[in-house]
This record gives sequence, C-alpha cells and structure tokens, in this order.
Amino acid sequence: MSLADCERVAEIRIRGWQSAYAGLIPQSYLDGLDVTAEVSRRRAHFEQAGEGVVNLVAEWDGEVVGWACHGPCRDSEVPTEDAELYAIYVHPDRLSQGVGHALLRESKARCTDAGHDRMLLWVLKENARARRFYERAGFTPDGTEESWDVTGVSVPEVRYAGPSTVAP
Repeated sequence: MSLADCERVAEIRIRGWQSAYAGLIPQSYLDGLDVTAEVSRRRAHFEQAGEGVVNLVAEWDGEVVGWACHGPCRDSEVPTEDAELYAIYVHPDRLSQGVGHALLRESKARCTDAGHDRMLLWVLKENARARRFYERAGFTPDGTEESWDVTGVSVPEVRYAGPSTVAP
C-alpha cells in the first residue's frame, strides 16, 4: 500500500462497514460514516504506523479492491510474540471472489516471515459470514470476548487465534 491508496482504502473500509455490519451496528452510525473524514484517518494511520505494522492492498484490473493491515498484537500491556490482524476489508462488489483469502494469505505469510507463529484478530460476535471466513482459514475463538459501545448499543466481539503459517 502507498499513501496514494488511502482514499480508495477509506472508501473500501466505509462501504465494507456499511455492508457487513448492517443489522449488527446501529444503522444511524453506519449512515453517518464519512469517506472524506476516513481518508484523513487512513493517511494519519499510514504515515504514523509503528514498527512492524504492514498495510496491504489487493488490486483487480489495476483498481484497489481490498485492504488488510496487521502488526504486533495490541491486546496486552505486556508485549507478546503474536501478530494481530487489525483489519481486512474487501469492496462489497468483490466479495466471494478470493480477494479476502489472498489478503489473509499474504498477511499470514508476512507474519510468519517476521517471526510470528500465531495471529489474533477480533470479529463481531454476530458476524456469521466473517466468522465462517476466519474459521475456514484455521482460526478458532480463544474464549476472549469484549464489547464496545456504538451510540449507546453494546456490540460484542470475539477474539480468534490461528497459526500465521499459510496452509498449502
């Protein structure tokens, strides 16, 4: 990913939220998501990424259609050797076409190359599609759950863990 990709990544992230989280997060929150504001956030995150943070994009016929970001695990005050998949989004028009699998495979390979044996990630508890995606890729819930507040509504998440090695 390059700084120039931030605008498209922002659009993919917002459209991904609006598509994947409809019915799981208050619709008023999803409707209020703003691509222009997200572009600024993506640029800031990209430019200030810490050591070991990797942003990847997937292209289809020269157009960015997916984005993933991974790096050191953020879940603990005590650093671990685990990696964390911070985000993976595919434009809704390109779902079920292998883009997400390609991004996850590349993230896992880079984590293995960086010396991480295990990758963690968080997924909305009620997001059945995402949970199936991660489970097919070898991830399993590790028993850790948290909720976050979205405009007064508690949204539960489940942490998954899996090997960073890429299955053949």
